[in-house]
Amino acid sequence: MDTQSLTGGFADAPVAAAHAFRAAMEAMARPGTIVTLAGAAPPAPLSVAAGALILTLCDPETPVWLAPSHDVAAVRDWIAFHTGAPLVAPAQAMFAIGDWTGLSPVTRFAIGTPEYPDRSATLIVDMPTLEPVGARLTGPGIRDAAALSLPEVQAFRDNAALFPLGLDFYFTCGDRAAAVPRTTRVS
Repeated sequence: MDTQSLTGGFADAPVAAAHAFRAAMEAMARPGTIVTLAGAAPPAPLSVAAGALILTLCDPETPVWLAPSHDVAAVRDWIAFHTGAPLVAPAQAMFAIGDWTGLSPVTRFAIGTPEYPDRSATLIVDMPTLEPVGARLTGPGIRDAAALSLPEVQAFRDNAALFPLGLDFYFTCGDRAAAVPRTTRVS
């Protein structure tokens, strides 16, 4: 483990984690809304927002899978040092992190069970851009409709059809993030 792995966490962890958690929940409650998630300085290729989500949502009880784009020693060591989250195969992951190409096909991740729909994965997708344009989002938490620059549409249509099972998604770029939960209809 190099010294870079020991840095990049929240400077004032209790306060920064509380702000990041609130922003993450705001994004999930209002699909398509872009929020700021700052305070982390993770190693490349993780974005600041993805790093803040990891610091806030992962711990030794939350298994993580890294897509090939993000499966580098610096990221593995940073996650291990700051969260203690174990790295696992896609089917066992509660969180999966990477670019869209590396995370696809998303059908390999857990979607929960009828008895426990919450036992599903959340995917953190690092994007080259994140803008309020493109795919049309409707559903709970959205007044009329929202737009978000998603990497594709069909995977999200298929995911919504699984409800109450399915995956939840965070999209990150720089210090910005937006969410698309399984309840969101995408067209």
